[in-house]
Amino acid sequence: MRVISGEYGGRRLKAVPGNSTRPTTDKIKESLFNMIGPYFDGGQCLDLFAGSGGLSIEAVSRGMDGAVLIDKAPIAIKTIQENIAVTKDAEKFTVIRSDASRILSTLKGKKMCFDLVFLDPPYAEQQIPSQITQLLKLDLLSSDALIVCEVDKKVDLPEQIQNAKVYKTAQYGITNIVIYELSTKEEGKDV
Repeated sequence: MRVISGEYGGRRLKAVPGNSTRPTTDKIKESLFNMIGPYFDGGQCLDLFAGSGGLSIEAVSRGMDGAVLIDKAPIAIKTIQENIAVTKDAEKFTVIRSDASRILSTLKGKKMCFDLVFLDPPYAEQQIPSQITQLLKLDLLSSDALIVCEVDKKVDLPEQIQNAKVYKTAQYGITNIVIYELSTKEEGKDV
């Protein structure tokens, strides 16, 4: 695993030891960033199931100002911190050990707003529609935020969750990438 492009391009990243996480392969990561960027002009990133931290580190490498990485597993938190050390820009990253759904109200209290969100939960624990609903309800997303979801190919996510609509999709083996964008259009009306 490595950072593919940007400021930290080529730097090696560690995977979380054991079989409890499913790291996004470099091929999928590169394709995913080509779908959403591939580069950014600032903004804040949220990774609710950070695992090794590879997606958020890639996003910051490609121009995001900073990232908040959430994971509940101590071994994942240790791996994330080791991978962030490779960037030599630790101040751009906030690492929090917590359950993904419970942390959102805490982030609201800190008046955080995100431009890019990664939802790559363990396939068996997928609750993406309710997590997107919670992100919207708590007003944690910028008006043009993108939400990148990585799910098993058997999972059918809705075309729309409140004002988040499917923007792009792609399938890679057993993995589906579903990207939502926030819509400022009302039903039946162009704004």
